[in-house]
Amino acid sequence: MDRDVQFIGQSVAFLDAVERASRAAGIGRPVLVIGERGTGKELIAQRLHHLSSRWGEPLVTLNCAALPETLIEAELFGHEAGAFTGATRARAGRFEEADGGTLFLDELGNLSMAAQERLLRAIEYGEVTRIGSSRPVLVDVRIVAATNADLPRMAQAGTFRSDLLDRLSFEVITLPPLRAREGDVFELADYYGRRMAAELAWEGWPGFTSEALGELEAYGWPGNVRELRNVVERAVYRWELPAEPIAVVVFDPFLSPWGEGRDQAPGAAGGLVREPSSEGGLACTTAQDPAPRLGPGHAGDLRAAVEAYERDLLRAALEANRWNQRRTAGAVGLSYDQLRHCMKRHGLALEAGRMPD
Repeated sequence: MDRDVQFIGQSVAFLDAVERASRAAGIGRPVLVIGERGTGKELIAQRLHHLSSRWGEPLVTLNCAALPETLIEAELFGHEAGAFTGATRARAGRFEEADGGTLFLDELGNLSMAAQERLLRAIEYGEVTRIGSSRPVLVDVRIVAATNADLPRMAQAGTFRSDLLDRLSFEVITLPPLRAREGDVFELADYYGRRMAAELAWEGWPGFTSEALGELEAYGWPGNVRELRNVVERAVYRWELPAEPIAVVVFDPFLSPWGEGRDQAPGAAGGLVREPSSEGGLACTTAQDPAPRLGPGHAGDLRAAVEAYERDLLRAALEANRWNQRRTAGAVGLSYDQLRHCMKRHGLALEAGRMPD
């Protein structure tokens, strides 16, 4: 594998998912990979293929959400010349291209019911029929499918075939979101940071300041690893002091001091939103309570004021939940680890030690 398909992480949740993929690789049954966007579903599909006996055969990918419904069946099963308008010559589909290898169907939940029916037949009987043809073609293909949709719920609602779901779910690998991968944010940030520094021809890797690492750890990462990679590489690219640790991390590149939504970054969890601080970092505040207004004589104390405001918000939330940290984390939309980090940063951990958790 090249460097873009390496598995980076040491958390138990992540390693368990990778191990399950490794065990399933040697069995030629369908595998369903479930996970949020950016969690690495395609990497798991590549692992399933490369560790299987089919590793020397094609790994063919089809993103079911990237094509209109009218073209998905033609892409999957192929077509004969004249089968529809624009079909000037015969074309093999992805099933035929993947013969002997693996077919990875990404965004499976977007398949139409008609395509689902033909896919079921292809899996059950190992044959496909091109559009416009009456002659089936035998294929030997291992199916790996991925989605972030709730397929069992879709099957109950009648928008996804239950029999197809049964055939695809011999093994189901659920990938943990980045917020559930304890310690992996640091590992990934260091990996992508070093790689970007090398791309920029820096002489060394200065790393991130402890404050910047704290911000990375506290963030909710709705886009998971893909988002983290963009954030880290952007931070390195924008940093102009290669000999000093990177201190500024911008989570939302669309934030603008001139736009209407400048105070809120997308992807903030629960009732908390992220705001740019005076040094380009992030501070926590609530969507319901506006930040305190500062007088003209206090412009230089903006960061201190925001930090104090965040501390007051956290302390009020802890008191409202009788210092139960798990309930408080749920109330303010943070994970338990993120709340612990914020408490430590604001000196609330010692107070918590005297309270029941």
